Amino acid sequence: MEPFKNKFSPDLVRCIAGHLEKHVASFDRAQFEASILNELSNLELKARAQLIADHIHAVLPTRHAQRARILKAMLHPNDDQSDASQSDGSESDSGQSDERGIRGWGMMPLTAVVGQHGLNSFEGSLNLLKEMTPLFSSEFDVRYFLMADQTRALKVMRAWVHDPNHHVRRLVSEGTRPRLPWGIQLTKLVEDPAPLLPLLRKLRKDPEEYVRRSVANSLNDIAKDHPDLVADLACKWMRNADETQKRLLRHACRTLIKQGHGRALEAFGYDAPKIKLKKLAIETKTVALGESLTFSVEMTSTSKRPQDLIVDYVVHFRKANGKLAGKVFKWKMVSIGAGETMKLTRSHPIKPITTRTYYRGQQSLSLRINGEDFGQAGFKLT
Repeated sequence: MEPFKNKFSPDLVRCIAGHLEKHVASFDRAQFEASILNELSNLELKARAQLIADHIHAVLPTRHAQRARILKAMLHPNDDQSDASQSDGSESDSGQSDERGIRGWGMMPLTAVVGQHGLNSFEGSLNLLKEMTPLFSSEFDVRYFLMADQTRALKVMRAWVHDPNHHVRRLVSEGTRPRLPWGIQLTKLVEDPAPLLPLLRKLRKDPEEYVRRSVANSLNDIAKDHPDLVADLACKWMRNADETQKRLLRHACRTLIKQGHGRALEAFGYDAPKIKLKKLAIETKTVALGESLTFSVEMTSTSKRPQDLIVDYVVHFRKANGKLAGKVFKWKMVSIGAGETMKLTRSHPIKPITTRTYYRGQQSLSLRINGEDFGQAGFKLT
């Protein structure tokens, strides 16, 4: 598979140079291309985008009106409504930059130029990012304006909630996410997310799933710092909610549910579990890195009525200091009848990943059912 950083390729640099040559007086195309290409291969994705942005900024006029005119002239005609970019960084269906204009990943340096160098024309630059976002999300770059003057930026963005273009509406919820992955953290909104709630409330019933999922992700961000606020909001919004809204709220509360937050579980009708754990057995007592941990569960309901259960499991991995630290993994949602006994089995691969270092020795496993922990069984990792 081709490295992701190659979204910013020599061909893209040449394409951007070709469009700058059409619109920038006295543009030295050969020097522009050479100065970028001499460094490009040694850089990763974000650094490549920044390198290209820095060189675009250097050749543009200093006056906002002239810069904006040139940047607009470089844009690809927005002749389709496909998703230009996704928050997980996946490539869109909108295609590549070409002789008609810049779009897709090629837009990332252009929106960076506006975000990093456009504060002296505050409203004009924000509205330029609004025009750009259908071609590639401007979610990373509106954040410069939110950091500089949050009240002023939100006043401009508030009108976008009703924009006919769903990319623009999503920019409101995604661009203001307090802890947007890859994005600069918005510390004021991390501390106090109250200014976001009216915007999210309006967008939660947006006709586009693309927008609603962004709302859910923003709420999940907020829940990391204000869990009770989001849990209370979920309880309120669940009243008379249709299935679409329930799905949004489940996604918004996914972190709280994994943590076993009682109020969040209550919002979805999950009460304290009435069960007796009869068996938690590990079939693979010794697991080599790269193999799978296999275990089985047997539990009996002690309730006189059916119960809905969220069954997760916690693997307690050994850390460098020898202590164990639990990591919650989603498993399944089940219904269990009054007095019923249920048996479940699971195989969990323990494979190398970049975000975790494994340490050999004794580890353990437990269950988390409707937020409560049950059982403990050990295994050895080699």
